[in-house]
Amino acid sequence: MTTRQRMRAACAALAAWALLGPLPAAAEEHWPAKPVTLLVGFAPGGGTDLIARQVAPRLSELLKQPVIVENRAGASGTIATAAAARARPDGYTLLLGHVSSNAMVPAIMPKLPYAAARDFTAITLIGSVPQVVTVPASLPVKTLQEFIAFAKTKPGGVNYASSGAGTQQHFAAELFQQATRTTMTHVPYKGSGAALADLIAGQVDVNFDTVPTVLQQVKAGKLRALAVTSRQRAASLPEVPTVIEAGVPDYEIGAWYMLMGPAGLPKPVVDALADAMNRTLQSPEVRDKLAALGTDVAGGTPAQAQDYLKAEIARWSKLAADKRIVAE
Repeated sequence: MTTRQRMRAACAALAAWALLGPLPAAAEEHWPAKPVTLLVGFAPGGGTDLIARQVAPRLSELLKQPVIVENRAGASGTIATAAAARARPDGYTLLLGHVSSNAMVPAIMPKLPYAAARDFTAITLIGSVPQVVTVPASLPVKTLQEFIAFAKTKPGGVNYASSGAGTQQHFAAELFQQATRTTMTHVPYKGSGAALADLIAGQVDVNFDTVPTVLQQVKAGKLRALAVTSRQRAASLPEVPTVIEAGVPDYEIGAWYMLMGPAGLPKPVVDALADAMNRTLQSPEVRDKLAALGTDVAGGTPAQAQDYLKAEIARWSKLAADKRIVAE
């Protein structure tokens, strides 16, 4: 099943939530009684942060308590992820889960301070976005094939940015090198915001970040989008071909976002959070904002989110082993 097919299965579940009644009464009476913290593992300005800040205001309205976005950047998102795993399972500390820190990094770093498959409660899959192969506007390439030719003339001399080892940018670049027989040098950052700034300035040559992170800079002409990493073109960048269309067969990778909490969250709290997130994703205002960021909105039940998470952990573990992708 492709990434898009998995996302469509999740999207089908979202429509049912629009027909439900109010939030579960028991959960409303006892929880939340104080503000809820939503941890983000990457710095402000990156895709994960942008997604969190689109959904938090509506979640606050529905839960009748502030939902405070807290950035704890660093270590490929694992600082915030570890903090969420250690948090009390009372529903007051949540995580904006991400494919990098919750599935990819564990595939290449076995000694993390959390177990990806055991230490979290998956609540609702929020959505996914494709990545975009972007270069500084000053780089003398116009197409993906021109970039591949450029990289082959400078083995190891082309630098690619990422928000850390094991992140989706790291995986995407490693797969790209294997598929195109190029050799590039990895330059990891603490988050997408810093990587983006250096990409615009020409301090690094290429990035494989998500649509929300780079979209405005591409539209402003500061970055050049060469290709998107999904099998279909991105609605927000319809003129940009896919990597497959640009001549690299069977290349597909993307990023997903999920509302999560520590293991052992009480079922009434999980159900209330899932209900609130699904209602948030049904909000026309939120959907429009997420669509403007290039997000395919998902939704669905906690059981579906848990199954999705389990499948993703297995997928990236196998890929890391097959492609010999390791932490640097």
